This record gives sequence, structure tokens and C-alpha cells, in this order.
Amino acid sequence: QDNRISIWSAGDLGNAGLNGEYQGEPHLLCDIQHNGDVMDMQFLDQERIVVASSTGTVTIFRHHQNNQTLSANHRWEKAHYHVDQDTSCGGAACTGVVCNNPEIVTVGEDGRINLFRADQKDAVRIIDNADSSTLHAVTFLRTTEILTVNSIGQLKIWDLRQQRNEPSQIFSLAGDRVPLHCVDRHPNQQHIVATGGQDGMLSIWDIRQGTMPVSLLNAHEAEMWEVHFHPSDPDHLFTCSEDGSLWHWDTSTNVSEKPSFLHQGGRSTAYLSHSTINQSVVSAWLSNDPTKDRMEITNLIPNQTLSVNSLDVLGPCLVYGTDAEAIYVNRQLFA
Repeated sequence: QDNRISIWSAGDLGNAGLNGEYQGEPHLLCDIQHNGDVMDMQFLDQERIVVASSTGTVTIFRHHQNNQTLSANHRWEKAHYHVDQDTSCGGAACTGVVCNNPEIVTVGEDGRINLFRADQKDAVRIIDNADSSTLHAVTFLRTTEILTVNSIGQLKIWDLRQQRNEPSQIFSLAGDRVPLHCVDRHPNQQHIVATGGQDGMLSIWDIRQGTMPVSLLNAHEAEMWEVHFHPSDPDHLFTCSEDGSLWHWDTSTNVSEKPSFLHQGGRSTAYLSHSTINQSVVSAWLSNDPTKDRMEITNLIPNQTLSVNSLDVLGPCLVYGTDAEAIYVNRQLFA
């Protein structure tokens, strides 16, 4: 009922103990009230955070580091709405926000795409009927192109330089139109895109070819809420789900040297190592069945029962939040 945006200090990595574990408790630096549920948020720069609300409003909060306070820096009221912006109950949830400073793109339940600039009061661009269904998530493909996923199993590419309000490409899951909830693109090979949906499956797409996923991987037993390639080591991917699991997918070379859980039964485990393949041409993610050759999957929270709603990863650190109203930090991802 009463929502807040909070900034925490997870402490300084400098004071790690002898065996590398982190000393000291995380502590709350500051917080501020937020109207509506927080649907998504992302840092715009060192001190500004863009937040998507279930009321349809998008707010930029500024973190003042000198006195540790938060203030609302700019607000686009009802950037997303069902009927019209003026009716009191007309707001539609803003489901996703992505930043590429100074640009901010938002998507929502109203099927609308907004392009804002942090320094401008009015939207730079609005694609009103971008989608007839709910847009669940958005990410940048390149500086001028975005990817969206919707509730009828479609992945779409939008070129923001084009004035027409049509996607430049549409990809879709075959058969049942399973809602897609999350999307991320490979940080180095921008044609590789991962999505996750209501059935818990992980889909890998090659946007250079075809209109269907290159591979569909059985993952979670319920909705997948978030998918992230590791930003500096994209052979590693992370997914989390309503079923209370958080999976680490590892396609890095060393997996081929050790038998993975998929190789029981006397099959040979002498696979091509990456060094024999031109890495820029072939990615483990694009083999017809990545799990057949070299992939190790680890559930990082084996006994968790409540939904894992969100995750982020950077260097050796993984952060995730769950329905237990708790945020967890794992600092030894590759230990």
C-alpha cells in the first residue's frame, strides 16, 4: 500500500575479510515515497534513477550524495493510460523502462511506447498503438533501436529513426502465444537475444535470421520474471522465476572439460572447445541445442520457495529480490 524507493549501501568491497567474504551490514542511506507499485527502475546516470509506476507515471529521482537524500527531479504524469490522460482512473501501468542517457524509453499495459529525454518536459516521440496487447519489457538493441516483448509471445524491433509507427521486425513463438515477460540482448553480439515468459521457458533468438527462436530451453516451472546476460562475461546468463528459483546458465569453455549433468550415460564429452571456433561467428547460445554441447545450469537458491522477482548482475556480484520482502547479495558468483 505504501511504496518507497530506497538507496542502500551494500558496503565497501575494500573491507572484505581474510577469506574474501564481505564484512559489515548493508544499511539504508535514504528513501522516498513512491505513488503506486514500482514496476521497473534503472539508473540513468550516477545520481538519477528512472522509476516506472503502476499508475502509469514515470519519475526521475535524484540521489543527493552529499547529504544522502532523494528528491523527485522530474515526473511524466500518466505517461501510460487506457482511456485518456485526464480521467482520474485512466492510468495504465508502466511495465518497463530502459535508459541510454539522456534517452529513456518506457512501455506499458496500454501498448504504448514513449521516448523521453531527461532534459525535456514533453515526450520526444510517442508510438500510441505500438501494440494491441500489453508490452511487458523493453531494452535497447542499438542506440536507435529497441526491442519489446508482449503478452502474445511476440518480440519486436522498433527503429526510433523511422517516423512510421510500425515495428521494423516481428518475431514470435510458434503455436501457443505464451506471454513474454522479459528480454535482454547479448552485450557483444547484438543479434543474440534472450527472452523468458509465462511458461518458464528460456528462448534464444538470432534476429538476423527467421522469425522464430533458435532454441527453446526448458527452464522454470512458473513465470520467468527476469533474464540477464552477464554484462562483461556473456557466456553466463541468469534467470529468475515465480517458482522461487534463480538459475545460472554457463556456456563458457571450461564446461566442455568437465562432464555436465546432461552427459550421464557414457556419451563422449570431447566437444569442440571455443578456441577451435571463430568466437565472433559462432556463439554457444546459437547452437541448435546449447545444452547438448556445453552448458551447465546451477540453481543458485536451491531451497527458496517464494517468487524471485528481480535480479541484476555485475562482476562477481548478484543481487536479487524475492516475495520474502528481502534483497539478497551474492558477492562470490564465480567462486
